[in-house]
Amino acid sequence: MDSIEVTAKTVDDAITEGLIKLGTTSDKIETEIIEKGSSGFLGLGSRPAIVKIWKKFTIEDHVRNFLSDVFQAMNMNVEINITKNEDEKSINVDLKGDEMGVLIGKRGQTLDSLQYLTNLAVGKQVNEFVKVKIDTEDYRKRRKETLENLARNIAYKVKRTKRPVSLEPMNPFERRVIHSALQNDRYVSTHSEGEEPFRHVVVTLKRN
Repeated sequence: MDSIEVTAKTVDDAITEGLIKLGTTSDKIETEIIEKGSSGFLGLGSRPAIVKIWKKFTIEDHVRNFLSDVFQAMNMNVEINITKNEDEKSINVDLKGDEMGVLIGKRGQTLDSLQYLTNLAVGKQVNEFVKVKIDTEDYRKRRKETLENLARNIAYKVKRTKRPVSLEPMNPFERRVIHSALQNDRYVSTHSEGEEPFRHVVVTLKRN
């Protein structure tokens, strides 16, 4: 964590000078008083105040630093855009670059893993719960639309054949999309079976 040491006549003067040097405000710094300073007697034996000052790390800073380290290790040039939701309980991260297919992976597995690791790493740095959501090229929106279409097609098949259909293993987010898409269907119902990472949705015909 970058820090500076500032010397001035008083602690307050040192902090003010430090804020100017760091280009920030008092609510965004941490301080450590190394020497309180003394005016001495009639100006004799006076000692300046010495204060160590550094910027506080926000949750956004931790997210950006972790992802930057990951992409540097992968030798990837990725633009990281971070926005905090109004409820301040979740952070959205949008990634942009030339090789986003690599980050998405098969059915979004790499993106999900990156999101999981980011939440794990950030959770160790802060004392509050904040969910970090990572996306790129609107993948999650496109994936949701694909799953909703799949759910409708499977429901039609179940109604036509009157036989249950088991879908491929999906992560919790994808299973929730399937359940939600068919929750108001009058003729079919859904439930999940199996253990992670092979847990999957089964679509069955409702009994009259």
